[in-house]
Amino acid sequence: MNWIELYDLSQLDEIESLSSNQYFSGVAVFKHSTRCGTSSFVKKMFERSWDKTSNIPVYHLDLIRNKNISNEIAKRWNVNHESPQLIVLKENKVTYQASHSSISASNAISSVL
Repeated sequence: MNWIELYDLSQLDEIESLSSNQYFSGVAVFKHSTRCGTSSFVKKMFERSWDKTSNIPVYHLDLIRNKNISNEIAKRWNVNHESPQLIVLKENKVTYQASHSSISASNAISSVL
């Protein structure tokens, strides 16, 4: 998995910009709690099922170290804070949002096609 680490609030502007870039279908953000067994399990399942040939950049947010970014995501993109959580943006709009066992790599990719 080619994770892009999300560690700075300014990267949210970058994500929004990329979501409107014609080269990419969309942009995904995977929010993960490194202290939660369920989150680790879901992350592994997601990694196994993600289509690595898709042209969707995937950002990884460590919630323990970057709670402020998670809070800003919830406010900016109007989604509830969850962990684990997958959010996909296309043209600066949320096209897919799921948490826990509802996270589906194929549904996330389909949401931007």
